[in-house]
Amino acid sequence: MNISHVELRHLRLLAAVADSGGLTAAAERLHLTQSAVSHQLKGLEDALGLPLVERAARPVGLTAAGRRLLALAHATLPQVEAALRDLAKLKDGEAGELRVAVECHTCYDWLMPAMDAYRDVWPAVELDLVGGFQADPLALLSERRADLVVTSDGVSRPGLTLLPLFGYEMLALLPPGHALEKKKLLLPADFAGQTLITYPVPEARLDFVRRVLAPAGVKLARREAELTVAILQLVASRRGVAALPAWAVAPYLERGYVLARRIGPQGLWAELYAAVRADDAARAYVADFVETVRRESFARLPGIRPLALHQVAAVPR
Repeated sequence: MNISHVELRHLRLLAAVADSGGLTAAAERLHLTQSAVSHQLKGLEDALGLPLVERAARPVGLTAAGRRLLALAHATLPQVEAALRDLAKLKDGEAGELRVAVECHTCYDWLMPAMDAYRDVWPAVELDLVGGFQADPLALLSERRADLVVTSDGVSRPGLTLLPLFGYEMLALLPPGHALEKKKLLLPADFAGQTLITYPVPEARLDFVRRVLAPAGVKLARREAELTVAILQLVASRRGVAALPAWAVAPYLERGYVLARRIGPQGLWAELYAAVRADDAARAYVADFVETVRRESFARLPGIRPLALHQVAAVPR
């Protein structure tokens, strides 16, 4: 056995397997193919002469040897990341300004913890939120009124760089006892005659309308509310139906406050990106903010999935 065969990529792989519970999910998390992950893992197991993963288990588990290397990963990877961050600060400086604009009404719940974690390691960066509704959030970047925009608009624009954050499922929300309650999934025609309760944003920015209802020619009456809890209260009071991110409504579903159903056979999946000016994308404090958001999101949010690093256009699923 030669411990020199253990590299940082192997430690990251084991951490991803442990966090995600499977090789396929770990591959997505690491932006690798499943065959590449399997090849790396088999090569390490052969070099060490020990199995590291219990492949037959569901979710996939680690053997005693795998758990020992996972402990090494947990001890080592944060130190490596901290050292690389310190080197980046020596190269690019520790200070800067990062004004963040958020397109998504439900993003603040997970963005705040990420910002808190970021402040701990970049205390000299002036971190601020750009408030208020923006008809065209990405225009804030070219107008230099924001430095990073959290957006679901995955279409690249000249002068901007899109950095994938994560994908998430949108669920249809119904009151208990609704006529559609017995259906396991809902199709566009099922929503005919319903009132759709949404945030006060144009229909062109509502994935549920743009990608589900409009192509099927289904037009619903709309009622607007600014807060997630207000939308859920209206749904629970039988004033209409809604479509919201699964992670935003999980606590209410657990209490049976409202019911959730999948939209379409494959579900309605949306995507979030961090958009920055192209000349800012390589700045260390910008790149680390994006990585912090990804890390904190996957640690806190249920049901999200990685987006490929090369993915720059929202693709209906």
